[in-house]
Amino acid sequence: MDKILVSQDGDVTITNDGATIMDRMEVNHQVAKLLVELSKSQDDEIGDGTTGVVVLAGALLDQAEKLLDRGIHPVRIAEGFEKAAEVAIKYLAEIADTVPFSKDNLEPLVKTAMTTLSSKIINVDKRKMAEIAVNAVVGVADIERKDVNFDMIRMEGKPGGCLEDTELVNGIVIDKDISHPQMSKTIKDAKMCILTCPFEPPKPKTKHKLEISSREAYERLYQQEQDYFKEMVKQVKDSGANLVICQWGFDDEANHLLLQNNLSAVRWVGGVEIEHIAIATGGRIVPRFSELSPEKLGRAGTVREISFGNTRERMLVIEDCANSNAVTVLVRGGNKMIVEEAKRSLHDAMCVVRNLIKDNRVVYGGGAAEIACSLAVSKFAETVVGVDQYAIRAFADALDDIPLALAENSGLDPIEELAAAKSKQMKENNPLIGLGISEEPNEDGNFATNMKEIGVFETLPGKQEQISLATQVVKMILKIDDVITMGRYQ
Repeated sequence: MDKILVSQDGDVTITNDGATIMDRMEVNHQVAKLLVELSKSQDDEIGDGTTGVVVLAGALLDQAEKLLDRGIHPVRIAEGFEKAAEVAIKYLAEIADTVPFSKDNLEPLVKTAMTTLSSKIINVDKRKMAEIAVNAVVGVADIERKDVNFDMIRMEGKPGGCLEDTELVNGIVIDKDISHPQMSKTIKDAKMCILTCPFEPPKPKTKHKLEISSREAYERLYQQEQDYFKEMVKQVKDSGANLVICQWGFDDEANHLLLQNNLSAVRWVGGVEIEHIAIATGGRIVPRFSELSPEKLGRAGTVREISFGNTRERMLVIEDCANSNAVTVLVRGGNKMIVEEAKRSLHDAMCVVRNLIKDNRVVYGGGAAEIACSLAVSKFAETVVGVDQYAIRAFADALDDIPLALAENSGLDPIEELAAAKSKQMKENNPLIGLGISEEPNEDGNFATNMKEIGVFETLPGKQEQISLATQVVKMILKIDDVITMGRYQ
């Protein structure tokens, strides 16, 4: 289920993204802050699985509390958890499948993205959204080198329309418009000068006072200002540019002069957007008008302004860039909160696709991987002599919390579904059996299903990272026996 997060200023965020919830919660307890950092680490490293890693860490802490009540020392519990985590991570690699894909066969990537989007707000249209995520990542990826340049993917959102209107643009989309209503709204074969200097006469850096006591003095000042403007526009024209992208604003005087010289312009373009435009179009960012030259211009096939519905909302689309790798996902939705949540969901899906391009090994979802690891860890516990085996069995029980949560979230009986899936895995010796909650019940009336057959899988590195990070944090917490508040230095 989703959560409503309300900030102290009254701003509302609706999300079920684990990293976002943990990041925006007001957390005062010192140990709880470690779980916030845990979620952030999973998000930074993998980009998905943030909810799972926190659920697993919570389950391990719950199991550890029961063991502590039975008098087992925290260090022994930590050691047992570490041994169990090693077994689980190693077993995941053994049961992993490799997913062959190429630029001509992207279906495995789409299926993985769809698995990620199943729990998100955009799951009603997850096939289309998964294809957008895959095409965006593949558009900026070098599959041969297994390298993905994530910086070349932009995400822009615009409230209005519906989620189905979300589209992938092969180019750059920025939330700006052409500065004058009479300027050309579509520029073919665009040659753009990218400026970080203001389109106005230079201002003295020191405090100054200028008194004008006669009409002649005012006219001289006005003429000097005009000459500055004209010289700037002439330098732009001489470079061969037909579009001006400026980081700063400029007044109506400059705007009018640009219009007279058939130059379209965009003002107040942010620093990050300026960099994206420069990279995508092959242009150079120019800090002074005197440095403008034809080889520093960015080039694009088309630059056009698009408008939305009956509103005055407009955006600028830069297509067929010189460096065609740049892509933008333009997200639409009923309101701002839906757009923001859709952007977070697509980001998770893109991270998963990127991870699959880097390492194409997968494990199966629906709790299948956790149930298989739980069985493997329980089997390992039988070979261990001493107190450690209690901690190892507890680790196996903690792994069951993921499929239990899946069943509960789907409105099913958690214990019954977990027992059915576990029994079927053991009976058939098949680690691919999970909770196929998106399918019809089987002949026994439960949802224990072969997850490979229905195409539900997630990346191996993501799942291994979840177990590894959760175990590390729980070990750290177990070795804490007191909280000491530090005094201020005198």
